[in-house]
Amino acid sequence: MKKLEVIYGVVTLGGLGFAFSLPLFVHRGGADAAPGWQEFVSPGPLTEAHAFLGNDCTSCHTPHIGVTASNCIACHANDEELLSQPETAFHASVGSCVGCHAEHQSPPATPTAMDHDLFVEIAQSGASNDAQVIIESIRAHARAMPTPHPRISSSELALDCASCHANEDPHRTLFGTSCASCHSTLTWNIPEYRHPSPMSMNCAQCHSAPPSHYMGHFKMVSKRVAGIEHAEVTDCFKCHRTNSWNEIPRIGWYKHH
Repeated sequence: MKKLEVIYGVVTLGGLGFAFSLPLFVHRGGADAAPGWQEFVSPGPLTEAHAFLGNDCTSCHTPHIGVTASNCIACHANDEELLSQPETAFHASVGSCVGCHAEHQSPPATPTAMDHDLFVEIAQSGASNDAQVIIESIRAHARAMPTPHPRISSSELALDCASCHANEDPHRTLFGTSCASCHSTLTWNIPEYRHPSPMSMNCAQCHSAPPSHYMGHFKMVSKRVAGIEHAEVTDCFKCHRTNSWNEIPRIGWYKHH
């Protein structure tokens, strides 16, 4: 069988001179009017979470419009965990889902591509007139400020990162709440960061020991394994290396938690 090609909305059977308007046929009769047609026009596989939809395109797509928020809400409106968490509660007032969530990726991946610029738009769309003025003032101020590093945009500086990521802050607010001064929205990693010297003895200023170190496990196991009988919990440098917590001097790689 010759390969089917979609050209300007008309499907042609190459080499035979036969053509018919499959999109029109499917539009009039519904997605099930021509079983199997989806394999010729599918832009890619669905993610595991949406795989159960199979070839039922109309679950997400509306003819002549595309993916609409109403179709998404039909399934996700009762997601109490999503709407009750402080960092994700904003979904209750989102007018469009496709800005951050995309399907049909190859290979299939988590359908989340955070567009942080959209957050400000979302905030403005559901805000009162007075709040919109304040938001626009914040955006204008951010645009006038020089960016602290090339991995952040001026529009992203208008966001309050800590309002969503406070529970993920490994610095425990010791560095303040201006995450964008060091981090980007694409990754938390900072290429310019250089860990203090391996000879540093101030590890506890930034790092806290695991709960087991404050129990009998620290005395009965941890100190004996490291061979440091007189170490305190805050003496991280005596038992650990800076390249990995599990790299114990004179012992090597050791993971016992």
